[in-house]
Amino acid sequence: MLRRALGLLPRPIAAARARSFSTDLPAAHTADATFMEAWNKVMPNMDPPKTPLSFMHPRPPTPSSIPPKLTVNFVLPYASELSTKEVDMVIVPATTGQMGFLPGHVATIAELKPGVLSVHEGSETTKYFVSSGFVFIHANSFADIIAVEAVPLDRIDANLVQKGLADFTQKLSSATTELEKAEAQIGIDVHSALNSALTG
Repeated sequence: MLRRALGLLPRPIAAARARSFSTDLPAAHTADATFMEAWNKVMPNMDPPKTPLSFMHPRPPTPSSIPPKLTVNFVLPYASELSTKEVDMVIVPATTGQMGFLPGHVATIAELKPGVLSVHEGSETTKYFVSSGFVFIHANSFADIIAVEAVPLDRIDANLVQKGLADFTQKLSSATTELEKAEAQIGIDVHSALNSALTG
């Protein structure tokens, strides 16, 4: 009986060995043409993303001789005050002091502080009060001025400036936290610069 049982064992094992496994079969190509066509229409774009530089017009080349005028772009977050305007000179209130720029100036980047920005064109001078920002002077006599806030000087009310200076001085003397002191000091700095711009 035991011999009979042993004689029967090798047969299923041999049959199993004769059977091919799924991994032994070559994979059949089952691409669905309809699916692939639909997928190609909605698949995400795999191109590298574009940077702001991709959308910018190239700057004019640096001229071999100094141009007669300085080309100025003066922009705010909500408006463009000057766009490619040719002027004789620009004076800005930089954090390092008043800086004047003429055509042919060396390339410069400067941070602006609250103060008067003046644009000189012939005998005319247009003055703006700027709160802060940056100025970029390029080697090709282009100037880009970016300000957070700016207003023509002749539209500022001197009485409101004096009232604001008094209010912020009062706030500074009554401030109890460091945040209140910092906010009051910023208000004093801006209104003092406004007052100096109007009186000077």
